[in-house]
Amino acid sequence: MAAVVNTASWQPQEEGFREICGLLEQQISHSSDKSQIWHQLQHYSQFPDFNNYLAFILARAEGKSVEIRQAAGLLLKNNLRTVYKSMTPVNQQYIKSELLPCLGAADRHIRSTVGTIISVVVQLGGVLGWPELLQALVNCLDSNDVNHMEGAMDALSKICEDIPQVLDSDVPGLAERPINIFLPRLYKFFQSPHASLRKLSLGSVNQYIMLLPAALYVSMDQYLQGLFVLAHDPASEVRKLVCAAFVQLIEVHPSFLEPHLRNVIEYMLQVNKDTDDEVALEACEFWSAYCDAQLPPENIREFLPRLIPILLSNMVYADDDESLVDAEEDGSLPDRDQDLKPRFHSSRLHGSDVEDDDDDIVNVWNLRKCSAAALDILSNVFGDEILPTLMPIVETQLSTTGDAAWKEREAAVLALGAIAEGCINGLYPHLSEIVTFLIPLLDDKFPLIRSISCWTISRFSKFIVEGIGHQKGYEQFDKVLMGLLRRILDTNKRVQEAACSAFATLEEEAAEELAPRLEIILQHLMCAFGKYQRRNLRIVYDAIGTLADAVGGELNQPNHLDILMPPLIAKWQQLSNSDKDIFPLLECFTSIAQVFLFSFEFALLNWLLNVSLKYLKIVTVQSEC
Repeated sequence: MAAVVNTASWQPQEEGFREICGLLEQQISHSSDKSQIWHQLQHYSQFPDFNNYLAFILARAEGKSVEIRQAAGLLLKNNLRTVYKSMTPVNQQYIKSELLPCLGAADRHIRSTVGTIISVVVQLGGVLGWPELLQALVNCLDSNDVNHMEGAMDALSKICEDIPQVLDSDVPGLAERPINIFLPRLYKFFQSPHASLRKLSLGSVNQYIMLLPAALYVSMDQYLQGLFVLAHDPASEVRKLVCAAFVQLIEVHPSFLEPHLRNVIEYMLQVNKDTDDEVALEACEFWSAYCDAQLPPENIREFLPRLIPILLSNMVYADDDESLVDAEEDGSLPDRDQDLKPRFHSSRLHGSDVEDDDDDIVNVWNLRKCSAAALDILSNVFGDEILPTLMPIVETQLSTTGDAAWKEREAAVLALGAIAEGCINGLYPHLSEIVTFLIPLLDDKFPLIRSISCWTISRFSKFIVEGIGHQKGYEQFDKVLMGLLRRILDTNKRVQEAACSAFATLEEEAAEELAPRLEIILQHLMCAFGKYQRRNLRIVYDAIGTLADAVGGELNQPNHLDILMPPLIAKWQQLSNSDKDIFPLLECFTSIAQVFLFSFEFALLNWLLNVSLKYLKIVTVQSEC
């Protein structure tokens, strides 16, 4: 590869062109040695015009497959992030000159890749460093060629997403800010016959809701009229963006929607039932956003009888929900490394972390979870007002029988947990009956019903503990306690986690009330300790630590220590200093150590001191690394 003198004279050498194309072809092959190819590409990247070759392959190698050209473009994008500012101006200019003609490339994958690279170059060099770009984008947008319009719109949308402020700044040589030039053209594309252009233009304008540049502020009526026109667009991706716009507006600039609020709420109710779950999910975000913005509740009060049934319907597991795949996971199967993300208990009685245990299993925000969160926050805003609408539906779903209806029963249990805080006054007279109904569900044949029943019962922990002073209340507390302990020993990983988390919540509330059952609690926890895989084992550590915090000195009994300490000590001795599992174990020891801080268990204190020293050593070594 020869160093270049100027843009016009640079041409790729045939040998270098052929070799790089060959490497790119191997790179996209599933059977190739990726490590060796990477080293070879690194070797080539030492030449100052290597990125020129990549730009040439992307833009001009029409005899090569789209996959090879796209691979060259993606490699170019990644390279530019690190080397662009150190490149010679001549090489920078060559790459820019190759990108602009590709805005109208016949293949949409090439156009999309070019748009991504253009956004990266603007991030690194700004629009001042590329004066030809803005005019090229305007020319393409104003053409009648779909490929040119879509290519420019794709690049513009990525700039708006990655660096929106660039277009809302003064540019020497321009009479007005770029946003003033582009915004009228974006509005025009709202009416395009091409769904891709409607989607890209709307998505681009949405990026400016938070920033609210002057150009958008003065044209807000035009923007809103465009949203109303697109509200029933045949393309689901466009409807999703309309919902996203309304959600953002209600969050940060609700005053713009005030004159149209009734129509917006009516629209959101309709699309909350959209056949496309992603559209319905985006619409569902509106209710939480409205309540979080602390806007007048009376605006949505009259819609509650229609909204609540929709939320309950959307809380039923969809057939393609990823959680259904994990629901049958055998507790004896070893965990994969990707399953071992940190997870620590937090009280379910505070905040709106609806079904937080579920989020830890499958960390995907979906319509079911969003609907439950919306119900949670609505219950906190409207309280018992929602019960006349909600409870008949919940009771109907709970009364369904047969295997086919288990998802409806599960959703009803989730709903009870979601309203446990907000509607507690209305539920309180019936709380004993509710808990009595939930206890048998801890032993249901369906793992997801067992799991959600653990969570919902935990949401009522405070009130279950308050009833201990009465004989029936103590009997119910004992049934809940033993039911959760049974589920801690469940064969299903999902249920194990939910039970441990629910038990930790109960521990926080019950505290010394657990003392009479301490021995059987420890037996169950140590049994779980012996059968759990690595991920759920970390939750057992947390439950043991929470137990020590809750019962304090009650734990300092020989029969309790005989159950508790040997397995923990054995596990500690098995783990190396570099094993990440040692940290949750040592945190567990920290809670246990505090129980004995002022006791005369010198041998145990000496052992715990050694543990602490080992912990400090590990932390010191890792800090130095």
